[in-house]
Amino acid sequence: MAEFEELLKESFEIDTPQEGTVVKGKVLAIEAGQAIIDVGYKMEGRVDLKEFAQNGEPANLKVGDEVEVFLRNVENARGEAVISREMARREEAWDRLEKAFEREERVEGTIFGRVKGGFTVDLGGAVAFLPGSQVDVRPVRDAGPLMGLKQPFQILKMDRRRGNIVVSRRAILEESRAEQRAEVISSLYEGQVLDGVVKNITEYGAFVDLGGVDGLLHVTDMAWRRVNHPSEILSIGETIRVQVIKINRETHRISLGMKQLQEDPWDSVEQKYPIGSVHRGRVTNITDYGAFVELEPGIEGLVHVSEMSWTKKNVHPGKIVSTSQEVDVMVLEIDEQKRRVSLGLKQTQRNPWEVFAETHPEGSIVEGEVKNITEFGLFVGLPGEIDGMVHLSDLSWDQRGEEAIQAYRKGDVVKAKVLEVDVEKERISLSIKALENDPHAETLNGVKRGDVITVTVSKIEEGGIEVDYQGLKSFIRRSDLSRDRSEQRPERFQPGDKVDVRVVSVDSKARKLGLSIKAREIAEEKEAVEQYGSSDSGASLGDILGAALRGDR
Repeated sequence: MAEFEELLKESFEIDTPQEGTVVKGKVLAIEAGQAIIDVGYKMEGRVDLKEFAQNGEPANLKVGDEVEVFLRNVENARGEAVISREMARREEAWDRLEKAFEREERVEGTIFGRVKGGFTVDLGGAVAFLPGSQVDVRPVRDAGPLMGLKQPFQILKMDRRRGNIVVSRRAILEESRAEQRAEVISSLYEGQVLDGVVKNITEYGAFVDLGGVDGLLHVTDMAWRRVNHPSEILSIGETIRVQVIKINRETHRISLGMKQLQEDPWDSVEQKYPIGSVHRGRVTNITDYGAFVELEPGIEGLVHVSEMSWTKKNVHPGKIVSTSQEVDVMVLEIDEQKRRVSLGLKQTQRNPWEVFAETHPEGSIVEGEVKNITEFGLFVGLPGEIDGMVHLSDLSWDQRGEEAIQAYRKGDVVKAKVLEVDVEKERISLSIKALENDPHAETLNGVKRGDVITVTVSKIEEGGIEVDYQGLKSFIRRSDLSRDRSEQRPERFQPGDKVDVRVVSVDSKARKLGLSIKAREIAEEKEAVEQYGSSDSGASLGDILGAALRGDR
């Protein structure tokens, strides 16, 4: 009996299909919106007709059709098999999709709904999630045109147990784009000229669509002239003609140029702009070290700050010229290899020192305002925005320079005589005291070396005494106060004392007399010896000097 039951059970397991599998069946009848299907093994089940509908179309089903359904339960309470066409379709889809996933094959699907973070896609029986970042290679603002269209997708990951599938449309586009790029790049060559559309503009250049592949047009290759920003000459969506400069087939990078399609202005720069020629240009840029001036599109030169003005030294170029200003400049130097032009702004105007030298020869009188006072003299403003200097020694005949300069203030208007103009060194020497004759010239001309004159002591100092001779001050050093060392004491003199001194030097230019009491005493002694004694008289020096003194009386 037990053996019979075991055999009966095995027979039942063999003849009865396994629950949770897909089985084939035949449509026996269609009634009340359902299809009655015979799945064999003397089992029948019912399936709603809507499960046979596809893509919004009503079910196209008739009696006798063979269909596949999913067997959920062998028998329900009514004795019928519980079956589902939709679940069968899902199982078929999962089998198909798993194979495609393993083989990294594309699958077709239709975007039919929006969910948080992305979209839902019908993959023909299975629903997948399409993240927003995987819709396109660029962010999509409106996905409406993509809805309801059958299109290829790439499965990124899937979990059958959880029923999760993630797909990407972007991967398909990138792959297609890569193929298209490779095809386009293979047809390009360096030097090729073609049209492209400006896709994007950055500070350093513009990206140009060449029909499936982008190339970079660097700002330095847009024009021969200086381009501060690509937007100055390009706009997004504009069609332009470019030349392929370089292709990197490994990285798929393409460098483009526009200026290469134009004549290089540097080919004739030396003929058009010979050194020394003057041209009008436009200031394009100002820096701390100078200003750039465009002579023509593509030819730009630098006016160094030292070449901007004859008179304005240590001034920022922006204080002399302004951007977009038109100026006349002189070509100073051309370096064709480095593509550099040195220009001069001040050279287009006459050197103000040359003009001054022509209009104010040495000895002429000028008038100007005291611009600055320094420890060595005055600076006086002169015509042509230049300055002349009055040295301390040229301020006064009577006072020392340090004393005379105290009488002047910035802004004072003074007259002076031109002593010298050095055009090369840009220096003008002036003199205020030269406006008057030297009051001591007659005094200096009236004495000569060896003369004995009478002076008046005016000041006693530790190193000697200051004396006055007809208004001319001189200084006698301590060592020249006496022949006798014990008498070389300044304190033995008093201001107002009259002293006979010998002139040992006359410097008319420096207006100085070299005076010495000691030299006078030595000269008198020598003269006395010659007058009152001889080599064989036997008289002593004391006798001779005594006789000389008696003779003086």
